[in-house]
Amino acid sequence: MHRDDDVNRTPPTTGRTVRLRGTGPDDPGAHAVPGGWLLPSGPLTVEHDGAAVEVHRHGWTSWSPTGWTPIDDAPLRISGDPERTVTADDAANDTPDRHEGNGAVAVTLADGRVVLLGAVGLGVPRAGANDASLWGRTEHDGGQWFLGVGDESAVFDAYAAQLAAHFGTSPDAGSVSTVWCSWYSFFEDIDAERIERGVEALGDLPFDVVQVDDGWEEIVGDWQPNDRFPDGLAPIAGRIAARGSRPGLWLAPFICLPDSRTAREHPDWLVQREDGGGPIIAGYNWDTHYWALDTTLPAVQEHLTGVFRAVVDWGFRYLKLDFLSAAALRGVRHRDGDREQVYRDAITLIRRVVGDDVHLLGCGAPMLASIGVLDAMRAGPDTASFWKSDATVPDPSHEGGLNGLIGPLERIWMHSLYRIDPDVVSFRAGDGTADDEALPADQRALLADLARVCGFRSTSDPVQRLTPAEHDDLASFLGHDPQVRRLGRYRFAIDDRVVDFGPAVAEARTGREALGR
Repeated sequence: MHRDDDVNRTPPTTGRTVRLRGTGPDDPGAHAVPGGWLLPSGPLTVEHDGAAVEVHRHGWTSWSPTGWTPIDDAPLRISGDPERTVTADDAANDTPDRHEGNGAVAVTLADGRVVLLGAVGLGVPRAGANDASLWGRTEHDGGQWFLGVGDESAVFDAYAAQLAAHFGTSPDAGSVSTVWCSWYSFFEDIDAERIERGVEALGDLPFDVVQVDDGWEEIVGDWQPNDRFPDGLAPIAGRIAARGSRPGLWLAPFICLPDSRTAREHPDWLVQREDGGGPIIAGYNWDTHYWALDTTLPAVQEHLTGVFRAVVDWGFRYLKLDFLSAAALRGVRHRDGDREQVYRDAITLIRRVVGDDVHLLGCGAPMLASIGVLDAMRAGPDTASFWKSDATVPDPSHEGGLNGLIGPLERIWMHSLYRIDPDVVSFRAGDGTADDEALPADQRALLADLARVCGFRSTSDPVQRLTPAEHDDLASFLGHDPQVRRLGRYRFAIDDRVVDFGPAVAEARTGREALGR
């Protein structure tokens, strides 16, 4: 167990100190808003009148560690793997000695009240806490801070309302609820015939979207169909539309692999290291590293405009945009400034090109900076056919069923800002071989209930391989939109059932402790 006295108790700011008492903050610049107060911009420390027993860390991107932990536990973060940190969190602001994350922090006091401090603006805001105070700071000039105290749900809802008022709401958030994607059926091993057979196998299952995932492009960074799609993607989009679904497509528009034509022919398009040592490494995947495009360059903006005009012309009306945080990493760009604003400008460009009727799902994306532009957000790591990783050092951002459950569950409070995507649910039991593994039925059922709570029900099962009973379960899952009520932090009523995700959260926490966190 990592005790409280092991954690740095000094707030990392030289800004003003605000004291929170029963009547509110003693800051003359504070003004009351529903559910709390807005405080002026700038670094600050908020001293409260209780003793914190829990802290909620909000992660930067879809995959960043997020959730509640005891105040005397080790800070929740990616540890022991710098490649994962640069891929899945803000490595430039990693704080191993503090409970600190991006944008917002909350604590539960011993008397049950929750105190939340959250940024209402960009500037790469950081927020943290110890047992006596909360603090906030920004890398660039940022906006105001929201301060709330009281019931947990009410405080988070009030913060979400301030974010919506500041950033706006997405244009198409409520239009997609059910999705089939090709990824977990085939991964990158796709071609035109396999996709067409997969679409045909869906029959009359009620999917709002049918999405072609990674594997269609020449290489990540070069967004033209490869030779496994000799007729291009327009015929596939047409077949999907003919069954009554939106055609969907996966892209990672802000990154490129070193062997891509884009990287080789346009090295000047890449975000550069501050030490002059070449392009920044924006993350790791596909058995190598990848680089980030400098979206402040007019030439890159023209390139992105061409890519997205093309995919819309092919007929796609749902786009899963992956690895988006690459546009917001620290580095040298054509135009200096707030790197979160650089990212927001880039996704706004995409929105302007594709129009408001194209549904945009973000993945690996900065959560707060995407509000009002993207319609849906992956809010946790990828799921998998296993529940927990057997890694020596636990990684909350790593793929797996349990990690894939925790992230979206801890971000349910954001559901009014965009649709929360908890990744796919599988209905296949598998055959027990290494090539056909599957989660046990109770774990699959828990993930299905999370999808019902989120209101975003997706699967990637190869429908042609489902048993009749599994097919019926999938049809029921897709065809019924349940009534959901939140009963507590991790407890929900789904129609007439009560579902408690608390034991799974405790399992994740116990696993971190057992492995030495």
